[in-house]
Amino acid sequence: MGKIMKPGKVVLVLRGKYAGRKAVVVKQQDEGVSDRTYPHAIIAGIDRYPLKVTKDMGKKKIEKRNKLKPFLKVVSYTHLLPTRYSVDVAFDKANINKEALKAPTKKRKALVEVKSKFEERYKTGKNKWFFTKLRF
Repeated sequence: MGKIMKPGKVVLVLRGKYAGRKAVVVKQQDEGVSDRTYPHAIIAGIDRYPLKVTKDMGKKKIEKRNKLKPFLKVVSYTHLLPTRYSVDVAFDKANINKEALKAPTKKRKALVEVKSKFEERYKTGKNKWFFTKLRF
C-alpha cells in the first residue's frame, strides 16, 4: 500500500485544540523517531479563517476581515484525517522543522512565513475551499 501522508496533502485535525481545522502536511515521519515513537507529521493549518467580505465594506474593514491566523504543530497520524486534496504550497524546510517548533523565536518566524504563504494564496483566489470554515 502506498504512503498517504505526503507534503502538500490536505488533512483535517480530529483531536485537540485545533480539532475540525484544515491543515497541510509540511513534513511526514512514517516511522517514529527516538522522541516520538509513533508515525507523525508537521502540519501547518488555519486556526482562524478569513470572514465574508461584501462590496459595501470599506478598505479597512475588508483588510481586517481578510486576516487569518495560522498554526504549526507536530501531530500523530491517528489524529489526522487525510483528504483527497493537495495544495502545492512550498514551505521553506529550513524554517519549518521540529527544532523551530521548540524554540519560541524560531516558531514565530515560521508562523510568519506560513501566514504569508497562506494569505498570498488566499488573495490570489487559489484553493478557496481551503480557506472556508468546515461545516458539519
